[in-house]
Amino acid sequence: MDRPARNRRPRLLTEAEQMRLDEFIDNINYSDRYSDAKYEYRHVMLPKNMLKVIPKDYFDPETGSLKILHEEEWRGLGITQSLGWQHYEIHAPEPHILLFKRPKNYQPPQQ
Repeated sequence: MDRPARNRRPRLLTEAEQMRLDEFIDNINYSDRYSDAKYEYRHVMLPKNMLKVIPKDYFDPETGSLKILHEEEWRGLGITQSLGWQHYEIHAPEPHILLFKRPKNYQPPQQ
């Protein structure tokens, strides 16, 4: 998996790529939040057919699973969440499931 997502630049979608993904956005499902002592977690389930229209360079060529995505990338796919969430893992047996975490009791920076 491409765990060092932070070591590469985000690859933003083109307008044409975004248009191909738009039909799937209403079918993205979000789990309830769950937590441990340090983080709160949730998983996001993309429609399986959506994987077929996500650009190939969003996938790890070795595993065929999605790479760990920057916030700009996952938001570009149509995933909407409050601030502070970090994509940290792919559920390999079900590559349409993206795992997210953020520090427990996260407070966004004051502007």
